Amino acid sequence: MVQVARSVYDGMIAHALEERPFECCGMLAGEKGQVTRLFRATNVADRKAVRYEVAPREILRIMDAIDDADLDHLGIYHSHTHTRAYPSATDIGLAAYPVFYVIVSLTDFHNPVVKAYTISDGEVTEEPIEVV
Repeated sequence: MVQVARSVYDGMIAHALEERPFECCGMLAGEKGQVTRLFRATNVADRKAVRYEVAPREILRIMDAIDDADLDHLGIYHSHTHTRAYPSATDIGLAAYPVFYVIVSLTDFHNPVVKAYTISDGEVTEEPIEVV
């Protein structure tokens, strides 16, 4: 189970809606396994593609900010603007960190769906989200 602060949960949805029709992305951090901070990132992927990509310098900047705040890197989030909240083959192939992967689906943007997963060696496991 992944515990996510209400402000972070709402922040992921807000970010996804603001970037629509393009995918948003960012990183999640916290303490003792509870996600308490959201770090928005800029999606530098080609706007014609339906995917996300974060510039390496920005990843380093966010990781430094997480370290400076004495937090743990707990997750990566992004949105799916036209598909369900489940990792795509690309998402699975790019999953390189032992963190939660959170997807905000906007297939019905009036009712976004947020789901979390762990991805290890190509195996996807859904993790319940508890909003605290």
